[in-house]
Amino acid sequence: MKKYDAIIIGAGHNGLTNATYLAKAGLNTLVIEKNDYIGGAAVTRELHEGWFYSNCSYVCSMMRQSIHRDLNLTKHGLILVPYLGTVTFGDSGDTISAYHSEGPYYNELRARSPHDADAMFRLQADLNRYAQLIRKTLMRTPPDPTSFKPRDVKELIFLAKEFGALGEQEIYEYIRFFTMSAAEFLDDYFEDDLIKAAMASPGIIGTALGVYSPGSAYILLHHVMGDVDGSIGAWGLARGGMGAISHAIAGALQEHGGEIRTNSPVQKIIVKNKKAVGVVLESGEEVYASIIVSNLDAKRTFTKIMEKDDLPDGIYDKAKNFKIRGSSGKVNIALSALPKFNNLPENKYINRGGQNFSGSLKTMEKAYDCWKRGTWSDDPFIESVIPSAWDPTVAPPGKHWMTNFIQYCPAELADGPWTPEKRDQFGQTVVDKIERYSPGFKDLIVHMEVRTPHEIEKEIGLTEGNIFQGELTIDQLLFNRPFPGYSQYRMPVKNMYMCGSSTHPGGGVSSACGANSAREILMDLRKPNTVPEDDCYDE
Repeated sequence: MKKYDAIIIGAGHNGLTNATYLAKAGLNTLVIEKNDYIGGAAVTRELHEGWFYSNCSYVCSMMRQSIHRDLNLTKHGLILVPYLGTVTFGDSGDTISAYHSEGPYYNELRARSPHDADAMFRLQADLNRYAQLIRKTLMRTPPDPTSFKPRDVKELIFLAKEFGALGEQEIYEYIRFFTMSAAEFLDDYFEDDLIKAAMASPGIIGTALGVYSPGSAYILLHHVMGDVDGSIGAWGLARGGMGAISHAIAGALQEHGGEIRTNSPVQKIIVKNKKAVGVVLESGEEVYASIIVSNLDAKRTFTKIMEKDDLPDGIYDKAKNFKIRGSSGKVNIALSALPKFNNLPENKYINRGGQNFSGSLKTMEKAYDCWKRGTWSDDPFIESVIPSAWDPTVAPPGKHWMTNFIQYCPAELADGPWTPEKRDQFGQTVVDKIERYSPGFKDLIVHMEVRTPHEIEKEIGLTEGNIFQGELTIDQLLFNRPFPGYSQYRMPVKNMYMCGSSTHPGGGVSSACGANSAREILMDLRKPNTVPEDDCYDE
């Protein structure tokens, strides 16, 4: 029987990244995936003939450019292009357009509020300053604050030095920022409610928090920590859909001799003498390796594919209590033509960008209130992108597809489990809202895929459909992620590691979790480090 140096459970982008760096160091590496395709949430799937959906994750910003270059992902087909603008629709149909170019964006804001136009530059400067500090931690292993090991002490000194460089007033503001809601934070800058709503939307994406919930300001920051083509905070699209990212990483993995095995669900991790030694597949087959790495979320790893008796006391309960509430849905729509929206000028930079159907802060908070009651709002927050407007590879000629990300969609409904009928009702609610801003939209629909947290969990294995593999609240960040004592990618069973978004730095298509975990594994094995340093230190 063949024995591998390392088995990685789950062929999401972090699992593939982890495997690539291990293979690059010479390890005989196998990635095991339950589905018949790779990518996890970063996938492109032909769910209707001729239309290729990024039916889970849909935009990219946080991909670490150092990894992109080091693995030569462009050689393997990855092209990221920033989309050029976003329009936000208010409750009454009024709009505010955010352009990638500062000049037109400033003029757009000034026409609505001269005060807020000037405040936007102050906000962007403050967010970039906060982001620069956080960005420097993305590809570093969190220190153990209880340890006196030289490495941990050195890392704590690094963090203290970076934090101290902010200055007294900035430190005060920074600490305050982490405890604030997105709405409170934006109140410090803006007067106009629609501008606030437009800026608040990243603060609720993928979270079980509302715009007035303490901690949602950080989520806003989390979404501007990435970059596309060196533009910090920019969002981009992958040509060919998000699956192009996963397939590019897989190409790099195979270039270094790594293997990928699909259609192979893992039933459990084999533990002998308190060491992880292999996995049992649902088929009954056993596959052995010196190192076992889980790309699954913390809750799924420790409560689904591990025996409670194989874990130290308390770990099972910590995993069970790990906050991972689902709050997001997806509706992917094939269209016969490019939709037209009310009150939107004929401008290719906006028409080919994104659309936020957010309404006001009040409307967004009401949608959150519905989620708390175990239902979805009849006036949901929708973030839409039409990738086919610039990428002709994802739809037939002259046709389009639209991806819609919805807050808030409960993982558990107050009136009982999700059913196909309830799923379809949810999807119809989304279509009805888009129709309000784009009359005739329904007539353009060729095909529609509706995904509640139930579908997302069933297909991808994300507990409750949580896109971050665990909430990004302050108690689940840095050395608290996934839980205190296990933030350095080593798990409580010897020879077992984690590499998914339940680890630092958290969710988003960044590859940082997978790369960081690989660096720790190679250090433990006393192998040369193949993981590059991040590229944000000279900014």
